[in-house]
Amino acid sequence: MINTIENYLDALKTEMKGRDAALIQDALADAHEYLSMALEDAHKKNPEASDSEAIQSIIAEYGTPEETAAAYQQIERRTSPSLKQPEVPVSIWGRIFGVYLDPRTWGSLLFMFITFITGIIYFTWAVTGVSLSVGLFILIIGIPFTILFLLTVQGLALLEGRLVEALLGVRMPRRPLFAQPGLKWLDRLKALVTDKHTWLSMLYMLLQLPLGVIYFSLNVSLLSIALGLMASPILQLISKNSVTYLDGGQVVGVPFWVTILLSIGGAILLTLTLHLARAIGGLHGRYAKILLVSLTDTQS
Repeated sequence: MINTIENYLDALKTEMKGRDAALIQDALADAHEYLSMALEDAHKKNPEASDSEAIQSIIAEYGTPEETAAAYQQIERRTSPSLKQPEVPVSIWGRIFGVYLDPRTWGSLLFMFITFITGIIYFTWAVTGVSLSVGLFILIIGIPFTILFLLTVQGLALLEGRLVEALLGVRMPRRPLFAQPGLKWLDRLKALVTDKHTWLSMLYMLLQLPLGVIYFSLNVSLLSIALGLMASPILQLISKNSVTYLDGGQVVGVPFWVTILLSIGGAILLTLTLHLARAIGGLHGRYAKILLVSLTDTQS
């Protein structure tokens, strides 16, 4: 017998055990919000009704934990991340050059470039927010500002999760965590401060700056070298001059056939760079899921 909202959420979590952690978080957030609002409305209509009676009638409309879990699994099949992992090619050449046709490759590259910008924004806001929260806490505006700052941290975490899912193909939460309405300032602050999701999200924001610098530098360096080598024969034909290099102070021309080899080497380097970018994207997606999904103890 389910008599409270907490009982329902525990039963729903049990029913969805083994499913993706982000999916479970969304289902729990939706159920918590609906049941809380419905229970509040039920008490307004019939103040004498007990929570147990009201919950039973609400569940009859919303669905049992088993029905809710089945419904979310059906929805998930139709709304999975757009960048699905493709079938692994059989041939070795398909595995090597299939990286060019894999949308996760280009999504990872774009994400790594964007991380340089978002990392600066996240780091700046996290450091500024913490500093101002500590400095203003002794003033009357300190508590409201701290609550607002911590709420923005969770909001940015949700936004980052949507970016990770869109570009890296990793299922992330699509619903904000439910916040009980009507809480007093101190109760709301206590709930945010004691929620480990807040601090893990802030840690993610702080780490995005060094990661963004590393990603950006790595991409720019490797792509520039690879594309420069690949373009060397074309540049030689356009300029009608040999590619040259310095040898003991002497300017020595490079034969055209050498530039062909350089171009082949550039193509190999470009292929390796794309494989590296896809691998980094996959690792970052798993790392983001650990820090940005509150149900980190759930099997995904």
